[in-house]
Amino acid sequence: MSNYEDWLQDQPAPKKEQPALVVAPIHGVLPYAGALNPLNRSDTAKRVSTALATPMTGGIRQVYHFDGDSEYAVTLDALRSPELYGLEVQLAPVYYYCRRQKGVYPHHFDLRLTFRDGYRRAVFVRNATSLARRETQDEIDDIFAAVTEDFADDCMVVCTDDYTRAYRDNLRRIWDYLQVSDDDADALVEEAARNTSYWYLSDLIANCDMEPWRCYQAAMRLIGQNVLWTDMHGVIDYPSRVALNA
Repeated sequence: MSNYEDWLQDQPAPKKEQPALVVAPIHGVLPYAGALNPLNRSDTAKRVSTALATPMTGGIRQVYHFDGDSEYAVTLDALRSPELYGLEVQLAPVYYYCRRQKGVYPHHFDLRLTFRDGYRRAVFVRNATSLARRETQDEIDDIFAAVTEDFADDCMVVCTDDYTRAYRDNLRRIWDYLQVSDDDADALVEEAARNTSYWYLSDLIANCDMEPWRCYQAAMRLIGQNVLWTDMHGVIDYPSRVALNA
């Protein structure tokens, strides 16, 4: 019997860089349409791949890949808006002149949001440490200056540090509940929110003559639709403070 050292030497050396993962075709789901595939292996970044439906896709789910958990959270935050029509990720490059490097370079925007009125917004996502650097600010100015009207109507910067872990977890749960239709529960909880006294989410649910689990899900949907307010940076649960959104 060979010892462990002999066996270990027979194993091929791991590749330093492996190709990005490719999601196979999924029946009934539109394929990924981004210009870049961010699903390369990483020991630090948390890649996300999911299927989402928007009015732009005709209500059919489409595969989307995200470079990290923060980009996915920004997307879920945007999807809460009833005015959002479509979503695109890992866009084709915008070529910009970098004043610091004195050359032309490509930039792939993380997201592009299309609204129901046709307005399109390109989104630049970065963490606070990077955004605080002068070179990053100059880079953003150069990139935004190169964006033409046929690409987007405007551009915005989103700081990933604004999306705390609790905020991201809440967004994921809210998005899941928004996929569940329960108009009766939504109407009942909203009526109670407007016409009864309460402080905590548990108080509001107690004011509703319906199964508590249905009322909880309805409250999460109303929070997602900005009908109800709560602290999104704390885990939303029965002891959470809730109120009508001003």
